[in-house]
Amino acid sequence: MLAEELIAKFRIDEGQKVKLRDYDTGWKVSDEIAYFQKEEVKNKAKDILEKNREDLARGQSLLWANNTYSLLVIIQGMDTAGKDSLIKHVMSGVNPQGCRVSSFDVPSKEELDHDYFWRCNLKLPKRGEIGIFNRSYYEEVLITKVHPEILEGRHLPQKEFHDEFWKMRYEDINSYERHLSNSGTVVLKFFLHISKEKQKERLLARFENESKYWKISPSDIAERKFWDNYIKAYEDMLNNTSTKSAPWYIVPADYKWVARTIVSDIIASKLISLHDSYPAVSEETLEKIKKAADMLKNE
Repeated sequence: MLAEELIAKFRIDEGQKVKLRDYDTGWKVSDEIAYFQKEEVKNKAKDILEKNREDLARGQSLLWANNTYSLLVIIQGMDTAGKDSLIKHVMSGVNPQGCRVSSFDVPSKEELDHDYFWRCNLKLPKRGEIGIFNRSYYEEVLITKVHPEILEGRHLPQKEFHDEFWKMRYEDINSYERHLSNSGTVVLKFFLHISKEKQKERLLARFENESKYWKISPSDIAERKFWDNYIKAYEDMLNNTSTKSAPWYIVPADYKWVARTIVSDIIASKLISLHDSYPAVSEETLEKIKKAADMLKNE
């Protein structure tokens, strides 16, 4: 596992104010790591990722057996930040019966007729389960903040979307996540921090590969014009909604193997920390198990 001091570099503490320009998007995530060659770090990361997959499988088994907590993982990031591939690689070792991935695209008419938590509420993990949100209710303080005209057609009671409106939304999100935490849902939130240059590189790679044409949307290119606006929206989100019970982690995403290692490590560490053993069996139940085993042996 990664050292706690290194993990702390990615975690945003409650009340902490961040500027994303101060956070590296590459592989040199600390002075200690930057000392080594890139290939050395990459090989070590591969070993850590594999060990994390084993810990994730064990942690998930304990989570399911104890049936006390659930785990909600929220992943946000710019287009091409690697959200889909991260989920695929990091969660490849878990039992799909106890893990559900939910993606949230443009809201439907029915979803818009409810509050913006509604559609996410329907996908929350049950006790003993892991739920992964690929995008989430946070889109309502990201894309709508960059494009407030979206809100104008939603028949909201508010007609102006100034600072007080966004402050209210941040407070609502914090209250919602506090409620989840108090109810036994552990919330981990990851912002995949990609550079504008790396996004351009990945977008161009899609144009050069016919098998990836389906991933191309004209809006992806158009939205690059609003890059600085999105960075500001993400900073506001991180600064206002990272709490002790539901912290944000800023994960460098220019190199997918870096992001996968960091995210898998944090999830595995949290899962393992929730339970250190399987549920105890009562003496009465144990006696029944022994009798059943004896009957089976004597068939």
